[in-house]
Amino acid sequence: MNLKSALEDRFGAHRVAEVSSNQGEFPLLFIDLELKSPVTVLMTHGLSNFTMPVHEKHLAKAHVELYFCLPSYWNFEDLNDPNANWIYAWVRRLANFVIEKNTWFGHGHTMPCGADMKPLSAKMNQNHFFLSEPMLLERELAPLNVGEKTIHFLSIIPIFPDEMDFKQGKGTFKFQQKLIQHGVTEKLDDYRGTVLRSKWRLLKR
Repeated sequence: MNLKSALEDRFGAHRVAEVSSNQGEFPLLFIDLELKSPVTVLMTHGLSNFTMPVHEKHLAKAHVELYFCLPSYWNFEDLNDPNANWIYAWVRRLANFVIEKNTWFGHGHTMPCGADMKPLSAKMNQNHFFLSEPMLLERELAPLNVGEKTIHFLSIIPIFPDEMDFKQGKGTFKFQQKLIQHGVTEKLDDYRGTVLRSKWRLLKR
């Protein structure tokens, strides 16, 4: 059994589809999930074939797939929409980075959105990514056994510069608590602001 078949067993074959890719592009999957508010998962398809060189305490999590969780209002199938199509390039770029650099990704890892750290799009001003174990999809994307491997799933969450500073200073646990307190999960949201109060608000108190 391969990853796609295992996901089809979990969710139903009608909910899992391969994303059209050009030759040489990292393969991806779409998974449609019927939650209270439906979402679509854009997931790497095959990153878990690579055994990441993790520290011995993380050996159980050496096989992962990365994903974005997309809200129902996103026009993600319009490849000409710059406010939505960046997800394809970035999930592939991160997957290729792991393999080409022979490195590993785990819960709490962060990275800038390119060397210039520009906002992701005109609608999303975040310029860093935070990798997290599933939050909204904790039950749906619980670890999956495929053959002799246990595959774990890591969500890619765009974060703001001040959130990145907070995470670096206070650590993963405290940062994730901030996200939870403000109802922020891995589901992308064009309209969310930073979970941190701005300095001018603090000065006004």
